[in-house]
Amino acid sequence: MKNPIGKVVTFFLKKIFLMANFKLFSVHAERDKHAHFYDVSYLKKGDLLEVPRTLFVHFGIYLGEDRVAHMMPDILPVLSDDTSLIQKVVTNKRLILGVLTKAASVRVDTVEDFAYGGSILTNHMDQSFKNQPLPNEEVAQRAEKLVGATPYSLLWNNCEHFVTYCRYGTPVSFQTEKFCETVKMVIRDQRSILVSVLLGLASIFCLGLRPATTLPSILISFSLWMIS
Repeated sequence: MKNPIGKVVTFFLKKIFLMANFKLFSVHAERDKHAHFYDVSYLKKGDLLEVPRTLFVHFGIYLGEDRVAHMMPDILPVLSDDTSLIQKVVTNKRLILGVLTKAASVRVDTVEDFAYGGSILTNHMDQSFKNQPLPNEEVAQRAEKLVGATPYSLLWNNCEHFVTYCRYGTPVSFQTEKFCETVKMVIRDQRSILVSVLLGLASIFCLGLRPATTLPSILISFSLWMIS
């Protein structure tokens, strides 16, 4: 088994790298977006669509007629009532600010705009979900009823929670569960205490012995020790 501490560190490093190169990522995504043609003839109303990204999977519910309902972090619905402006493809700035302010919207886009250049998997979650899918018509109706502004949380209310509620009747996020399980493994691992102590000593050595550096180092190490 891989070192859980290393897994979490790698996860956050990838996130930082993604944020640092977000503009470059957008250029490639925009270019790839127009290089794909999506055949919607095989899709059925109520299908659960997945688009694997670099660091996550994006989910949506197919509504028929080349329309997909999906949840996107978005700050714009909080700032404006202009539906024509809000309906434009969500930019990276809108998305990041939506995540930070915990604001989102369930929106309806074309399959092409939803996939944004990625490959689409259909009903891939059926094989791993315990509950049987609801009737397709009911799935689509659930998704359409939720269209509009909604609170957002990376861990507790994201696009995966939205689609699993619509298709299976229970809001679940396997991505979130996997991340939380990894965090638990790190907390339980005694080596995390040693790592936190070493990092604390390094910060004290580099920044000097002062409350702003010493207290957090002691509190983090003590907390990890108590809950491990």
